[in-house]
Amino acid sequence: MFEPFEQLFPRLSHALDQSSDGSHDLYHVERVWRTARLISEEEGGDLRLLAAAVILHDCVAVAKDSPLREQASRLSAERAKKLLEKLGWSSSDIDIVADAIRTHSYSAGLTPTSLEGRILQDADRLDAIGAIGIARCFYTAGRMGSELYHRQDPRGKERKLDDRSYALDHFPSKLLRLATDFKTQAGARMAQERHSKLEAFYYALINELEG
Repeated sequence: MFEPFEQLFPRLSHALDQSSDGSHDLYHVERVWRTARLISEEEGGDLRLLAAAVILHDCVAVAKDSPLREQASRLSAERAKKLLEKLGWSSSDIDIVADAIRTHSYSAGLTPTSLEGRILQDADRLDAIGAIGIARCFYTAGRMGSELYHRQDPRGKERKLDDRSYALDHFPSKLLRLATDFKTQAGARMAQERHSKLEAFYYALINELEG
């Protein structure tokens, strides 16, 4: 999965929380790594540091409806830093990996300071849009017990959007906004392709609901 760093994965993956969340499982890690490598082919970056950041970017699992959700990336960065210190990584490499993890989350609202951090943020956000993003959205809504949409006002024209209560609200409140803030040219191009699928689905569903 993490070629050419196959030995890195077992040395780091034991630190991952064994969460039952299928939207942040090992398949998510695999997809983010695949996308990160594609971006890196155009943008550059240190693949060893990027691989460590990808493996550990969600190593502390925090539920979407938890009051600690905005702290998830910081908690993961702290755990990653301790693990890499035990493995004898240099402080400069650890700082790059930890900062990439700390700043990758949309909820954190932070800007990465390294190329590896920009690639991780873009790769992780690409997994939140497009077809896989749609699937993850409704999967997460089901886990949270959310309704699919607000029956009287599915677009949220006359009410405050509430994506914890209505799955469809997550599109205008977050997903449809993601493509405008990518940090690499390769990531931004891929984001536009996935955004078009996301947008088409959203308005197709709205049209069916509104007749």
